[in-house]
Amino acid sequence: MRRLLDTLYQSAALLAALCMLSLLGMVLLSIASRQFGFHVRGTDAYAGYLMAGAGFLALAHTLKKGEHIRVTLLINGLQGTARRALELWSLAAASTLALLLAFYSCRLAWQSHAFNDVSTGNDATPLWLPQLSMAVGSVIFAVALLDELWLELRGRRAIPAAESELLRNE
Repeated sequence: MRRLLDTLYQSAALLAALCMLSLLGMVLLSIASRQFGFHVRGTDAYAGYLMAGAGFLALAHTLKKGEHIRVTLLINGLQGTARRALELWSLAAASTLALLLAFYSCRLAWQSHAFNDVSTGNDATPLWLPQLSMAVGSVIFAVALLDELWLELRGRRAIPAAESELLRNE
């Protein structure tokens, strides 16, 4: 199961990287179209869709690598049971919020598909297509948070390197 989850997080990160490369392609195409006097419809909209896709698809991988921003001022002052209780509460609250985000993101994409909702731009893209990356990324993020909660409950959660190092200004 661990290998399957890690593969899921890595695959989402790979898709996020592909979105970033495609975003670069859209920006370069937009620049080239202005320089050489031709017009490609929807490049700005597609760049925005790809940016959102990259952000949402990278959430789970970023969490598992310990790169999410955490306010550790309070938790670093706690020890033992109090610290574990705060970690459990934080992970449970984050999991609940992520599940809600995943549910409503999936619902939004489904409703856009059911109502044949299209973008208002001149490209008239069916909106469920770009919303799908948000829904998939949200679901994978919720799975990652539930995974972290489960590991914490079992006492097997490893603190990622980014959290264990104290930040300092020099």
